[in-house]
Amino acid sequence: MSIVAAVLTALVALVHVGIVVLEMALWTTPRGRAAFGLTPEFAEQTTVLAANQGLYNGFLVAALVLGLVGPADHRFAFAVFGLSCVVVAGLYGAATASRRILWVQAVPGALALAAQLLSA
Repeated sequence: MSIVAAVLTALVALVHVGIVVLEMALWTTPRGRAAFGLTPEFAEQTTVLAANQGLYNGFLVAALVLGLVGPADHRFAFAVFGLSCVVVAGLYGAATASRRILWVQAVPGALALAAQLLSA
């Protein structure tokens, strides 16, 4: 794996760690509500849903971390799988929730995926 691919993959993983924290721990706080443009009432009503989304983002982080530091002969597969999931989730989120997700999730994931594929 090239240094560029590793750095981009790590940055995508860090973005998703932040998403996990926002969705699982900060959803109803002013910071969490501001990040997602939520009213206090809606945030309270959707806390469990947000935590579930956060858990799924945690699985993406796990795949990306395994892509960086997992067994050497499986790193590429974990990185490509994790980044592919990030891109698909980002495209879906951009189409259904907010265009901002395209720039926060899908584009960085696609750049990291391209770097991974080019470094193979």
